Amino acid sequence: MISTNHKRKFLGLTSAVSAAMFGLFQPAVVFATTAANDNNTTTPIKHVIVIVGENRTFDHLFATYVPKTGTISNMLSKGIINADGTPGPNYSLATQYSASDTTIFSNSPTTNKTAYTSTNTSTSNPLPLPKTGGPSTASDTNPPPFATLQGITNLSNAYNANNLPYVPSSDLGLLLTGATGIASGTDTRILNVNNLPPGPFQLSPGVTDDDYAASPVHRFYQMWQQTDCNTSYATAGNPSGCKSDLFAWVERTVSTGGNGNPIGSFSGEGSTALGFYNVQNGDIAYFKSLADNYTIADNYHQPIMGGTGANSIMLGTADPLWYSDGNGNATVPPSTWIENPDPQTGTNNYYTQDGYSGGSFINCSGETVSGNTTTTPGIAAITNYLTSISISPNCAAGHYYLVNNYDPGYYGDGSVDSSSNATWGVANGGFVIPPSSVPTIADKLYANGISWSYYGEGWNAYKANPNAPTDVYCNICNPFLYSTAVMTNAAQRANLKDTSDFDTDIANNTLPAVSYIKPGGLLDGHPASSKVTLFEALVQRVITTVQANSNYAGNTAILITVDEGGGYYDSGYIQPLDFFGDGTRIPLIVVSPYSTGGRVVHTYYDHDSVVKFIEANWRLSTLSSRSRDNYPNPVVGAGRGASPYVPVNTPAIGNLMNMFQFPTGTNPPAD
Repeated sequence: MISTNHKRKFLGLTSAVSAAMFGLFQPAVVFATTAANDNNTTTPIKHVIVIVGENRTFDHLFATYVPKTGTISNMLSKGIINADGTPGPNYSLATQYSASDTTIFSNSPTTNKTAYTSTNTSTSNPLPLPKTGGPSTASDTNPPPFATLQGITNLSNAYNANNLPYVPSSDLGLLLTGATGIASGTDTRILNVNNLPPGPFQLSPGVTDDDYAASPVHRFYQMWQQTDCNTSYATAGNPSGCKSDLFAWVERTVSTGGNGNPIGSFSGEGSTALGFYNVQNGDIAYFKSLADNYTIADNYHQPIMGGTGANSIMLGTADPLWYSDGNGNATVPPSTWIENPDPQTGTNNYYTQDGYSGGSFINCSGETVSGNTTTTPGIAAITNYLTSISISPNCAAGHYYLVNNYDPGYYGDGSVDSSSNATWGVANGGFVIPPSSVPTIADKLYANGISWSYYGEGWNAYKANPNAPTDVYCNICNPFLYSTAVMTNAAQRANLKDTSDFDTDIANNTLPAVSYIKPGGLLDGHPASSKVTLFEALVQRVITTVQANSNYAGNTAILITVDEGGGYYDSGYIQPLDFFGDGTRIPLIVVSPYSTGGRVVHTYYDHDSVVKFIEANWRLSTLSSRSRDNYPNPVVGAGRGASPYVPVNTPAIGNLMNMFQFPTGTNPPAD
């Protein structure tokens, strides 16, 4: 068994080196540029780099974080837990419940809603035990190949000497630590696992940030139930009434669903979603140091309920994609591709149709569409809730929107995915969304003479062979790989690159104005297939590379976030914007010379805020008349009792300008 006690040493964040790091971040005299309007900005920020990891909520990482200055909203500050991770005086705020949903999907089931007791099975209604996940031994290659060490330059057959993992060379060994030692079943590494409290529980020291662990369910309809939004629960500080008290129940009753198959021996992931790390015990040391020295947001959210694909797309579109004929015309997908969260007969909340290969599209405009004789199941519960809080679903008539994970319609060379021919995947067993005409920020940048690139780890190998089993590239994570405007334009396709190209562009002083960096599947921090330490190592390499170049150190903002919360519990406020979300809070750390000091910003943000920031910084118009970048910046209430976390002009999302403190005389757009 690989030791689970390995703790990474982050050399770049001692206090002495931190001071040196701030010294590097002085405004540069020369602003390197690659396009005509790169430097035409409203702020001193000339380069934005967005690094996107995977599947961690804010509380999952920062539950016990105490900022150097100001206040923060987390489980510790709310008294849900104590500094040592034990239940606090207000633990009942996070108590989890079981319920019954046996006929028609409910986003907030109240029938037989009963508080869980501890995981002790001798008690009534015990909390389900948390499950394990990820490689069980050093030689386990499923999930992904990672552990066969050949020298230190060839990690498994996923990499070779010319394509090393994008981490500092001293951190390659992190790919060989953290195996669970448990083939399956209860995660017995967690201390007191058989008597955990009926809500959030601490993972470490038994499961550290360098250990593989199970991945909770994080799909669209499941997250609507996990967050349990109901106006009857609304308060002044939580006007949306989202209680987030059904995480374990959803994991136990439906998890990722059975794609229409009977329930069988299904058991889900237990209470995996309730685990959190403790920064006061040394967990996530690098990200904590960044938070101490720069600026974090404690009100930044995943934009769509659910998982990777739909949420990653929003970083480029600020609007969900929809099923089409491939030529920009809305049409109806195959019936088996339409979500049906109504429970199967005789089950408690085991969906009729759900899963990657069985249901990822919904029609939420409320009308019957030719080819689908009834309105899509599951819609009424959510739209009725939204009506009760005066929020529009914002769904175009006749459109079926992607809410989970389907492959893009294009390969890396611009050719159409062959599995999507004729009937878009049905004939050949593929699950591919047709080429998309939804506008992206890439279109806007290109049209206005502003450079951009998307650096995805493993891109070169994926482009050469998109079906290789050893690919680490995340095709569903790239919002531009879906886009007809990008993928049919050779000049635009050239902006899709590998992470190795990022180093080259820095060295050649050709870094574009806007960059996205996406780790491969082994480094992205995704539970079960990756670890927090691996994502931290990649982030550190990016930051170190930028800081070492005087052309970029003083004018670059590095935004560090994840695609979505991965189904983990979070105690933060959720603002419904439309039918699709928002979802739970996720981390956002901004590293720049204008975001120092260990500040915590409370403005309401989500991934659409990244698009809004790019537009505000480069004086761009919104992407379309319906995209979320049209929403106003948040306004919070005045006077005693007003919450800085709750916009009174909902739906509203900020543009990230409050994450920065620009010099006197600078007039950035308002946030």
